Amino acid sequence: ENSVFDLWSIFDFLMPGYLGTAQDFKERYEQPISREKNAEAQMRLARRLKPFLLRRLKRDVAKELPDKIEQVSFCELTDEQAQVYKQVLDATRREVVMAVDQQGLAKSRMMVLSALLRLRQICCDLRLLPVGRASSPGQEVLLQRPETEAEQGTQSTDLPGGDARPTAPSGKLEMFSELLEEILDGGHRVLVFSQFVGMLTLLKERLAEEKIEYCYLDGSTTDRGAAVDSFQRGKAPVFLISLKAGGVGLNLTAADTVVHFDPWWNPAVEDQATDRAHRIGQSRVVTNYKLITRGTIEEKILQLQAKKREIIAATLTGEEAFTNTLNWDEIQELLA
Repeated sequence: ENSVFDLWSIFDFLMPGYLGTAQDFKERYEQPISREKNAEAQMRLARRLKPFLLRRLKRDVAKELPDKIEQVSFCELTDEQAQVYKQVLDATRREVVMAVDQQGLAKSRMMVLSALLRLRQICCDLRLLPVGRASSPGQEVLLQRPETEAEQGTQSTDLPGGDARPTAPSGKLEMFSELLEEILDGGHRVLVFSQFVGMLTLLKERLAEEKIEYCYLDGSTTDRGAAVDSFQRGKAPVFLISLKAGGVGLNLTAADTVVHFDPWWNPAVEDQATDRAHRIGQSRVVTNYKLITRGTIEEKILQLQAKKREIIAATLTGEEAFTNTLNWDEIQELLA
């Protein structure tokens, strides 16, 4: 997940001067590729790197690996979710447009990403929304910064503009329960990824209600090895994992099913998470489910991922650079 500029650092160590000065590299390659999505700059950099770069892909060196099947499973928002989503979306759109008009996109980027975060949380479960009342449905959404993993796990169940616990917090959670029942009845073992630790907490509660054993890993887990070994030895059929904490560096071939509860901007990060199961040592076909709510920002993230895959593959773009390449037209489409 290195940024484009990290390539300059590597080559400056190996072959000083080959890619020019740091400033030259930024102007010729990094800015055109990361910010402008310039295909010509991509090709120019690729030609410079090709004689000195050996990149072995899994499909080339592990030809005996079984297939990986990807499936998008669509669900509907509950009536309550749909009502809150529309209120927040309308207020969000007004606030974002006003901020960009007054301050420009660069200075409004954190506000934009915070607003998009809230819409994504609504798609997962209304209980992920923060505490307190707002003078307008979207005001609190825009003023809240994105949480750290630890903070996400301690959020209240209050809704913007009200204090009552939602009666039907998540259509997606209900679909997940049905899907999980089918997976377990089929004798499969499953990795469940979410970027929201608060959502993983809600999933733990649901699994406890249904008396389903699970293993767990997020950024606060002190003994990652013990959690992995426990799952690999067959202690539980379900492994709940934070996307950022468990997306790389783990061998979880005891699972043959992967569920991404919510989509992430960078599809390469999702692919890395799925490959915790689809890697050398896996003997069964791996099925990868993406849970997406219809008619929401999640469906648009899926479309955006498809557009971005070529850039990721060509430049090994990091996550920060990836989100920074969201232009105003793309942001407006997400909020349309």
